[in-house]
Amino acid sequence: MVYLEINLQVAPQDRPAAAAIYTRFKVPFLTQAKGALSKELLIREEDVQVLHGFDSDENAKSYLGSTMFTNDVVTALKPLLTSAPDVRIYQTM
Repeated sequence: MVYLEINLQVAPQDRPAAAAIYTRFKVPFLTQAKGALSKELLIREEDVQVLHGFDSDENAKSYLGSTMFTNDVVTALKPLLTSAPDVRIYQTM
């Protein structure tokens, strides 16, 4: 499994709005993104993380360039971000 982790700096008062965006795009992600296996929202004191599970590194990278991600998710989240997202891809062994 491959994980795409996106760390978002979102002010505490904007986190409910960020969670609503996560909820809005979870089902479309799971049903439309090639190789998508899971999607989880992790809220920590210091940031918000979205953890996406994929079947391959190629599909995780492809999602980052997809219309769903660039036009829909990024556009919806952009007003809530206080800095650029930190994006990482991990491969499980």
